[in-house]
Amino acid sequence: MTIADCRIIDLPIIKDPRGNLTFVESNNQIPFGIERVYYLYDVPGGSERGGHAHKGLSQFIIAMSGSFDVVLDDGKNKKRVHLNRSFQGLYVCPMMWRELDNFSSHSVCMVLASQKYDEADYYRDYGEFMRARWGT
Repeated sequence: MTIADCRIIDLPIIKDPRGNLTFVESNNQIPFGIERVYYLYDVPGGSERGGHAHKGLSQFIIAMSGSFDVVLDDGKNKKRVHLNRSFQGLYVCPMMWRELDNFSSHSVCMVLASQKYDEADYYRDYGEFMRARWGT
């Protein structure tokens, strides 16, 4: 998989004068089943999150409130994606180094994951990631 496989996905919006509703269903709007949901909040200004890759896990990242950037790196190309709409999310495929930064005040980042937490699925060292991905 390459950076081109990571993409913004628009979610359905059900408009209503009382407030809009958006939903996500496993294997429907996103290309995987949801096994875990977690969210980041109260991230101090100037902080970064992420800084790792996953061997087999897929993620769908949504800015539920506020905004932040996701920097994707497949070892050959980098792409910065700004998230600031709760009806859009970023699909991140396996074997993609990711960093989150540029968090606005009161931002909430929700992540839908294809697997339960497993430390063995992580590359936390960029050099190890590069060797696994490209043999370098």
